[in-house]
Amino acid sequence: GSGCIIVAAVCFTVMGVLVKAAGRRFAMSHYELVFWRVMVAVLVLGFQAALFKRSLKTRHLKAHIGRGLTGTAGLVLFFYGITHLPLATAITLNYTSAVFLALLSVLVYRERPPLRIWLALLAGLGGIALILRPAFHSGQEWAAGVRTHALVGLGSGFCAGAAYLQVRGLSRMGEPTWRVVWYFSAVAAVVSAILASRAGWHRPSLESLPYVAGIGLSAMLAQLALTRAYQVGRTFTVAALSYLTVVFSALYGALWLGET
Repeated sequence: GSGCIIVAAVCFTVMGVLVKAAGRRFAMSHYELVFWRVMVAVLVLGFQAALFKRSLKTRHLKAHIGRGLTGTAGLVLFFYGITHLPLATAITLNYTSAVFLALLSVLVYRERPPLRIWLALLAGLGGIALILRPAFHSGQEWAAGVRTHALVGLGSGFCAGAAYLQVRGLSRMGEPTWRVVWYFSAVAAVVSAILASRAGWHRPSLESLPYVAGIGLSAMLAQLALTRAYQVGRTFTVAALSYLTVVFSALYGALWLGET
């Protein structure tokens, strides 16, 4: 389980690096990048379903669409953050999903976490403040644009937390993981394609093809490794090691992008 989550962290870091690079080098919008991110999963999981005669039919289509829309919003905001913020900062803000997931669980499912969980949530909120302050106050003014980027990044964490809550609901309905991922990817592909059409597409070239293919492939491998890690590993150990994505992203940003 620990090995799988380290693989997932590396793959998620590679995805973030490729998203940032594609946005900078080819001026691709975050809508386009989201589309390429999910299309690999749509094709691969769809092919596997056909190959192994798995049915895509579901009695919970509305729930899948709702989860898909929430997850798509989180993914669009996350990719926006990656293209406008330091890589590690954008990923850290997205990882606030754990905080929002816990808070939403209290509001939606009326769960009552023990005191240690509330203390962990407060520590997490303090961590958010510590991350934001040096990132945006070191030699910079708290300008409206920077503030907007930070709020968008935080919004990605909220949407991701809400999407995870919906995934929990779908799991309780008996929906298999692969079907949940496929419907999410399909909804995200449709929505991002519509948004990208309005913003304007960039035709993939031989130069950009490795980037867009790498984004989709690394994201799919990361998702598979993450799922496997939680299946066979110790939950809290896996959850702790998942933050290696932030560490790897910070190292890459510092060494190759000049981000501090």
